[in-house]
Amino acid sequence: MTIKEKEFTKFLSREEIEKKIKSLARKINKDYQEKIPLFVAILNGSFMFAADLLKEIKIDCQISFVKVASYEEMESSGNVKQLIGLNDNIFNKDVIIIEDIIDSGRTISKIHSEFISLGSNSVEVATLLQKPKSKENKVELKYVGFEIPDKFVVGYGLDYDGLGRNTKDIFQLKE
Repeated sequence: MTIKEKEFTKFLSREEIEKKIKSLARKINKDYQEKIPLFVAILNGSFMFAADLLKEIKIDCQISFVKVASYEEMESSGNVKQLIGLNDNIFNKDVIIIEDIIDSGRTISKIHSEFISLGSNSVEVATLLQKPKSKENKVELKYVGFEIPDKFVVGYGLDYDGLGRNTKDIFQLKE
């Protein structure tokens, strides 16, 4: 696949992604069987993962969305900008943040601490992808789909400069 003159090769197939999502959902269903979690999907990247994950959630739950940005083309800008805020009252709720990828961990760290300060009963993270640098942040990632190398990926909601989100598979930048 080519996006803006950059070559990408298939990294994770749709079948691998589906299998992992079903596994994550089983764990969440078990862990929250006595609760009604509020899932908060981080836009734009997590929209496909959130939709597919919620299709596998069998317990009562709610969903909301926030939009934050910290990327410019292929690099994290280092600045987390909240673009669209949370409209739901999360006081005393069990929150599960849905993220597409945890790269440096800065974005999830900011969101996690903000949700805790708003009085959530608990705040956990479900991410499809985790890179090694993210392990340096202080947020425990309870539900991780795939640990991947520190390489740029696109597809299945992830983008390169706004393009490439609309694939069923995940692709890695070809070296």
